[in-house]
Amino acid sequence: MDGDIVSCFSMTEPQGGADPNVFTCRADPTTEGWVLRGEKWFASNARWAEFLIVMAVTDTSTAIHHGATMFIVPTHTPGVEFIRNTGMAFEQPEHGAHAYLHFNEVQLSHDHLLGQAGAAFKIAQTRLGGGRVHHAMRTVGLAQRAFDAILERVQSRHTQGSRLADKQLVQDTIAELWMQLAQFRLLVLQTAWKIDRLNDYKLVRGDIAAVKVLSERVMVEMASKAIHLHGALGVSNEMLFGEWLLWGHALGLADGPSEVHKLMLAKQLLRAQSPGAGLFPSQHIPSGAVLGAAKYAAALRLPGHRRGWVPPAA
Repeated sequence: MDGDIVSCFSMTEPQGGADPNVFTCRADPTTEGWVLRGEKWFASNARWAEFLIVMAVTDTSTAIHHGATMFIVPTHTPGVEFIRNTGMAFEQPEHGAHAYLHFNEVQLSHDHLLGQAGAAFKIAQTRLGGGRVHHAMRTVGLAQRAFDAILERVQSRHTQGSRLADKQLVQDTIAELWMQLAQFRLLVLQTAWKIDRLNDYKLVRGDIAAVKVLSERVMVEMASKAIHLHGALGVSNEMLFGEWLLWGHALGLADGPSEVHKLMLAKQLLRAQSPGAGLFPSQHIPSGAVLGAAKYAAALRLPGHRRGWVPPAA
């Protein structure tokens, strides 16, 4: 990475990630700028980064979504301490790409401010909206790679007198995986198309939440089946399926857990739907017949229509 400028986005803290209300890393104003105190956890790429983008609480008198601020903090700044590097379960600690950081009275000038004070979440959501779609895009490719490996395996492996591909349970698995991946791919494409067309992540929040949730579901399912159909080789370190399986679970946590995204999607859908206006649902057949008769009363009185017909009582 010599010659490259690498940055790191630090938001998660040891005591909380999905709930920013429990964040304690804070920056207090001084006459020269700010002083940063606290810790950040699982800061991606920090070990190589030239600078950190740190979210810190700057105003406790208001809601966290208006009381947090972003700072650009060069990694060589006095007081920036690397407690340790860490990584995914399949990585050795010395190779971990994430860091546990401590900010020990880090002195920052006004020039270290990123955007406006209190605007951290507005800035973060701009990055996170696109990042969640990028996760989904990468998942499409990785899941396809796992699916291709499955197809090759079942066509090549013989057991109990025939190929795995000839077993009906395997054929059922193949069909289900293909349909799941095809639906996921199309939803990701539609979401990206909406982002390009509307040019506003807020208008596509529900779609982004959906592809984010499905990223975990599709990847975990595909990697799990790849492991199973490859047998002992599938669980060995000679294949990447175990790493892919763990990455699938990581997708359910990175940039917000799946539960949060499902709740957000459900609330958005429910806000768009008004309650029924009458005693019975809008799809109620007898009630619809009454409304239809009223709407088309003039047409029903034309010659040729059955005289005396009345709709059934609602």
